[in-house]
Amino acid sequence: MKRHVDPMASARQAAASLFGILALCAAPALAGDRALVEFIGFSEDARYFAFEEMGIHDGSGFAYANIYIVDLQKDSWISGTPVRAQAEDEDKTIADMRIKARMEAGPIIVQSKISVVADVAALIGDGAIGLDARSLSFGRPSYAAGEVMDERQLTLETFAAKSQEDCEGFFGSAPLGFELTLSGGDAPVTLHRDDGTLPQSRGCPLDYRLYAVVLPGLDAPQDGGVVIVSVYPGGFEGPDRRFLAVPFAF
Repeated sequence: MKRHVDPMASARQAAASLFGILALCAAPALAGDRALVEFIGFSEDARYFAFEEMGIHDGSGFAYANIYIVDLQKDSWISGTPVRAQAEDEDKTIADMRIKARMEAGPIIVQSKISVVADVAALIGDGAIGLDARSLSFGRPSYAAGEVMDERQLTLETFAAKSQEDCEGFFGSAPLGFELTLSGGDAPVTLHRDDGTLPQSRGCPLDYRLYAVVLPGLDAPQDGGVVIVSVYPGGFEGPDRRFLAVPFAF
């Protein structure tokens, strides 16, 4: 027996399917560019710190890798950095860009004597649930399991700031600056506070989070390290994520 097909029902079903596809295509994309980070290490005298961020640009879909080397005494990038490797098509992978960036940054890393492994003292992973990432307690790791020395507390606060870009026009939100405070020692210390106009490299920050505390390994001076802060500038398809390194001393 031949099955009867209602042509009107078929037409409605086809139209509904087409509408669904078009709606998905027209829906605003919520996938930003969430960079990942790797800590390359410290110099032998713990003056310099190198780290790498990598990912896929939203919009273009092209891979990239950036290497930063920070002079912790001056709290600034050293000459010749950051080193940025940017793919020009989708055939190049993140691994390709990492190799390219490492090759270009290699002489600077060697010249800066960055050979000491980074010790991650504290970390707020991206999958951690129920944490606001605005405060983080940590200490210098001891040799016994779970024991720390020189306990400290980090506190991050954000506030309205000025940008070199039209953040409200682009993203409908005023740019944010941040203040980072270290307490637990003799007196609280302001490690960083944005004053004036934000640097151009920051773009239009929509939020900040504490990410990690990184210390030099055992074969370097142990009197300080860096706080890694995640910054979320507005991007083509949503908030992006980049990283800042803020030096501190115990």
